[in-house]
Amino acid sequence: MRVDHSQAAPAFANDIEAFLGFLGLERGLSRHTLSAYRSDLDQCAAFLGKRGVKDWRSVSRAQAGEWVHSLNGRVCSPASQARKLTALRGLARFLVREKLRDADFTELLASPKLTRRIPGTLTPEEIARLLAAPTGGDASALRDRALLELFYSSGLRVSELANLTLQQVDLEQGFLRVFGKGLKERVVPVGGKAADAVTTYLVSGRPALVKARTGSQLFLNHRGSALSRVGLWMIVKKYAARAGITKNVKPHGLRHSFATHLLTGGADLRAIQEMLGHASISTTQIYTAVETKRLLDQHAKFHPRNRA
Repeated sequence: MRVDHSQAAPAFANDIEAFLGFLGLERGLSRHTLSAYRSDLDQCAAFLGKRGVKDWRSVSRAQAGEWVHSLNGRVCSPASQARKLTALRGLARFLVREKLRDADFTELLASPKLTRRIPGTLTPEEIARLLAAPTGGDASALRDRALLELFYSSGLRVSELANLTLQQVDLEQGFLRVFGKGLKERVVPVGGKAADAVTTYLVSGRPALVKARTGSQLFLNHRGSALSRVGLWMIVKKYAARAGITKNVKPHGLRHSFATHLLTGGADLRAIQEMLGHASISTTQIYTAVETKRLLDQHAKFHPRNRA
């Protein structure tokens, strides 16, 4: 059963809900993110409550540090630890801003060191095979071809692609208007081949999938409803297998491939950041590591002085 309110003791829960309400209304954070923060803060409140802390307003720096330190002894990845600390820091700053505390009890806490994984990507040749995999002229094939072409052409997040509506697509001008994390709007270009595939789908494929209660979503399933993220995942996996790609292909891999291939082709990192909807350039810079690794691999494989 979905829980939409804090399970902490009331003295803790009231401030948690006030903080999450602020994040939802003022920052536009998604329900999924708010739910994760609520769970993290409930966990911290339970830890503090067992140590005699009555509420957030009486938490000391040392007590907050004990909770952070306790996460190291659990099955909790550095990324999860970082998210939990982000939630706690946000709450502490909120309480100070609202004049409910005099000082931030998290300001001296150290964040865990994160090892940023290089995202998995497909080669241009593998992408070409994947995009050629949907064959035939039935509605499903036209939809799947349009979906894969648009996915690779735009670099959208999976949720953004699944939630795309007809009103967000301007094929004549060649762009999408996307609402990403925090409902931030951005404009993303659409390539010619993707635009052609989507046009064909709209004319000859989507009308066959429309039902009485169909909304304005671009990509539909056989029930006439919006294609879900799981449905999208299954489509990508299906055609990756059909294309003979042995890598573990995930939908997000097309987004990573989009960014990596743009960078390899000489695109400006800031432009890629804007198209991906990254709030910070540091997030986009991981793709420079992908390209660097590719160059190192090529050098190690083909330079004569590297051969055994």
